[in-house]
Amino acid sequence: MLFKGSNNEVYLSVVSVWEAIVKYQLGKLPLPEHPGIYLPKQRELHQIASLALDETSVVELAKLPSLHRDPFDRMLICQALHNDLIIATVDSTVRAYPVRVM
Repeated sequence: MLFKGSNNEVYLSVVSVWEAIVKYQLGKLPLPEHPGIYLPKQRELHQIASLALDETSVVELAKLPSLHRDPFDRMLICQALHNDLIIATVDSTVRAYPVRVM
């Protein structure tokens, strides 16, 4: 999840949806329905906005140190940096980047 400061805006990145679909297909993420149905339904139910991945966010990747090997997390970091968002994570490696986390 990504958050927009004190405005309490919450976002689900398409990067997270992509990762969930990959893990679902590998049998590593059990869900009650296919993620293509379940995730948008849950996002709308909880009034979470969708965050697209755009070129300007991807360009942030060239500026990141190589602290983390997970390409999904690295894209989320790029989106957070570009859009001035906060990442909700318990991943200590993500916390090592110059990004706001909670």
